[in-house]
Amino acid sequence: MTGSIVFEPLLNPWLIAALAGMMMTGTALAIWRGLSGWPFRALAGLVVLAALLGPVYQAEDREPLSDIVLMIEDESASQTLGDRASLTETSADDLAARIAARDNTELRRISVPDGADNTGTQLMTALSEALAEEPRARIAGAILMSDGRLHDLDRAPDMPAPIHLLHTGREDDWDRKLVVENAPAFAILGEEIQMTLRVTDDGAASEGTSTVPVDVSVDGEEPQRFNVPLNEDIDLPLRLPHGGRNVLQFSTPAVDGELTDRNNTALVQINGVRDRLRVLLVSGEPHAGGRTWRNLLKSDSSVDLVHFTILRPPEKQDGVPVRELSLIAFPTRELFLEKIEDFDLIIFDRYKRRGILPSLYLDNVRSYVEGGGAVLIAAGPDYAAADSLYRTPLEAILPGRPTARVLEERYSPSITDLGQRHPVTSGLEQEFGGEWGRWMRQIEVEETSGDTVMTGVGDRPLLTLDRVGEGRVALLASDHAWLWNRGFEGGGPQLELLRRLAHWMMKEPELEEEALWAEATGQQMRIIRRSLEDTVGPVTITTPEDEQIEMDLEEVSPGRFEALFDGPTIGLYRLENGEHTAVIGLGPASPVEFENTIADTETLEPYVSQTGGGIHPLADGPPRVRTVREGRAMAGRGWIGLLDRNAYQTRSVTQTPLLPAWLVLLLAASLIVGGWLREGRQ
Repeated sequence: MTGSIVFEPLLNPWLIAALAGMMMTGTALAIWRGLSGWPFRALAGLVVLAALLGPVYQAEDREPLSDIVLMIEDESASQTLGDRASLTETSADDLAARIAARDNTELRRISVPDGADNTGTQLMTALSEALAEEPRARIAGAILMSDGRLHDLDRAPDMPAPIHLLHTGREDDWDRKLVVENAPAFAILGEEIQMTLRVTDDGAASEGTSTVPVDVSVDGEEPQRFNVPLNEDIDLPLRLPHGGRNVLQFSTPAVDGELTDRNNTALVQINGVRDRLRVLLVSGEPHAGGRTWRNLLKSDSSVDLVHFTILRPPEKQDGVPVRELSLIAFPTRELFLEKIEDFDLIIFDRYKRRGILPSLYLDNVRSYVEGGGAVLIAAGPDYAAADSLYRTPLEAILPGRPTARVLEERYSPSITDLGQRHPVTSGLEQEFGGEWGRWMRQIEVEETSGDTVMTGVGDRPLLTLDRVGEGRVALLASDHAWLWNRGFEGGGPQLELLRRLAHWMMKEPELEEEALWAEATGQQMRIIRRSLEDTVGPVTITTPEDEQIEMDLEEVSPGRFEALFDGPTIGLYRLENGEHTAVIGLGPASPVEFENTIADTETLEPYVSQTGGGIHPLADGPPRVRTVREGRAMAGRGWIGLLDRNAYQTRSVTQTPLLPAWLVLLLAASLIVGGWLREGRQ
């Protein structure tokens, strides 16, 4: 029980002050006039003024509250190095027992794991959240048990008590790490890219080592070893071997005594893209859809188009000068003999034998396809004629033989069951909803090889795709795709179909019909297998520790099989399904928890000093704990201090007026009467 006198004025304080001024003026006037009763009058005024101030004797029934100590225990990945985890656990239990044995003290233990999405150690965030849940007046102090490597110092709270850092580092700690900088997300195939590699020894590393071995591996293949200088930046000139994702792994062998080998490896994933896809478009007989291919390819910024149109065959002599028909002569020899390998795709749009391209040139086109090139035939009535391209050396690679029939009737192109699974045509019906517009003409062909993904009149082959040697061939048995572009009868997915077709022929990785790859999100990967088969076997996953795990795939859409896998560790994972293989890196290329592994006290030192706390190494044992008063030293050699907060909770409050109304009336009346009597005797 504690007591005190408090004032609860009955009037505005300024009004009471004005009344006090009037009283003093009246008293001074009475003295000046020589009135002998002025002391009684002054005392009466003082009694009234005191009563207006409302003096009250307040008695409080208080219950003492315990002091609260916050202990933040760092359990991030960097705290697993060496003996830091066991040192933290042992010291934390020891300090917790000491604090629990103290009178009127409570302990809050908060564990801090790794931050989400590679954000590192969030010590200050945890401290702020813990502080927000407790009354600030009861916080006696905070103890951080960490290696000092935190990544949210900007969120440090305003502490009402000292904060102490008990760091887990040792003087002889050292570590070797490998860092790859300025790695691009995309790179152009065939062009050299520059990356900077650096291998450093941090902490108390032994001297005398000048070079270290570094292994470089692409897509999990056998690594190549190089010796590089230690503690120096090395520029690495590299060329990507293929399009799509390239996974590069750089590693240096672990050395006895270093804290960890987790930062001895760096994974870099770069997407290889082509600078320009070169396409040769040869248009034969002019027709209504002649600009379809040109407009499509010219609208694609990644395509470099060379287009020639045969305006007049050699045998036609009508007197029109050649310079009025074209700007340059058709450079047949240069294109089809000397520079044919420079093109990624050759398109023949309604082209037929007209004596411009001799059989030798077309035989060279066949060899070009077998060696890895691509040819697309957009067929019209010319393909069914006697001078068809089929009746040339190209016959050996074309997937459809013409029957010489041209079907002139309306029909709606449809996707075959196989086409529902093929990336060129899968999903087109969903992308372009509703009924597709009809085409008016189809060249009847007999499929001789390849995969028919679209059919037309009477389920006859309309679009057939085939692989020949290392190259690809496509046959579109109609010249009426342009009707969709014009919106005839509602149109259809002409742009998307032709775009996919062209890019499949140019071997874009995302359009491969038989493919295995994975997409990573943090430590989880989505395994994707695309196939034309109805079923695929399980995928074998090889973890960074060489453990093999088999997972079954589920068909999520025609031709697409998927599975989710949570990787247990950061690193390179290998996937295998039959003859298809893939690699993917899980986790960040350089985990932030292992970028700097040597314990650090300098980062937190200004903040700790500001609160009056201290920094102590746990390697010397946990410090003693003392209770200190406000304004005294909060830390010293071998000890840390906690504030004595003297916090309490008020159970009840009793107030007793010191000047009740009857007493004020009695005193004031007595003094006034006394003054009147004194003055009446004079």
